[in-house]
Amino acid sequence: MTKVAVVEIEGCMASSAAITHDVMATANRISAAKRALPFEVTTVRCASRKSDVDLRGIELVIVPGLGAASADELDRKLKSPTCRRASDMLTRAFGIGAVLAASCASTFLLAEAGLLDGRRATTTWWLAPVFRQRYPGVELLTEQMVVADWPIATGGAAMAQMDLMLAIVGRFAGPSLAKACANYLLLDERRSQAPFMAITYLAGQDPRIAKAEKWVRDNIARDFAIEELAEAVALAPRTFARRIAAICGVSPIQFVQRIRLETARLLLETTRLSVEQIAQQIGYAEPSTLRRLIRRDTKHSPGHFRPAV
Repeated sequence: MTKVAVVEIEGCMASSAAITHDVMATANRISAAKRALPFEVTTVRCASRKSDVDLRGIELVIVPGLGAASADELDRKLKSPTCRRASDMLTRAFGIGAVLAASCASTFLLAEAGLLDGRRATTTWWLAPVFRQRYPGVELLTEQMVVADWPIATGGAAMAQMDLMLAIVGRFAGPSLAKACANYLLLDERRSQAPFMAITYLAGQDPRIAKAEKWVRDNIARDFAIEELAEAVALAPRTFARRIAAICGVSPIQFVQRIRLETARLLLETTRLSVEQIAQQIGYAEPSTLRRLIRRDTKHSPGHFRPAV
């Protein structure tokens, strides 16, 4: 039986905390008739009032989503005495051998403590630019829903806590139990945040990149070189590539592809245009290219996005 502490920081996402407890309770319930329960769970609540918590003997510490509506709010939370105590608690637990797991903005707690330096991690996609700026020593894999760089695992935005919990069950109680939990709770396996990342939101954080996004949308129906796009926003191609990577976490080609795929999905969902017509409207000469990219990024065919008649 794995001894688990769920660290709920004041103001954390209620849904994220509930998911954490629900998945482990489900794992225990499924296992009850067959063998010993896989998880013994303790809830640790971190509030403004100072309290000493002893995590000795805890093998796994899980931090549900911190809950922050903006980068400024997140910065204030990270500087608060509550989060500083939580960060110290996580550092001590890791130092005595506990495995750590966090998702969404809570990944910043681990990074703030230096626990992710030199490691691979993910975080909520819309805070990825802030994360990169604050923690250059972390290899951030924004598009991944879960990065299990054991003994630390991180998850992406908000409901990625579901995916993180299934990874934890798989690690500590076996993949078959993780699959059973997913079936019981009707959870789909989701490996990437890419289909959910709003490129407009990310691009809007930098005037040049926002201008590049508008230029792509204005010229989406024709083929163009990345050099032409860079010139349109008055940046050298290499500078443009570095800036795109810093703000959006993608290459210039992926940036253009993401805008084209967003447009294609909108047309699939709102019009009766054929895939061939849509491909032509967004700059792909071959419909097979569009089909391939949609399936690669979403694991679905274009027909999946048509409204039910």
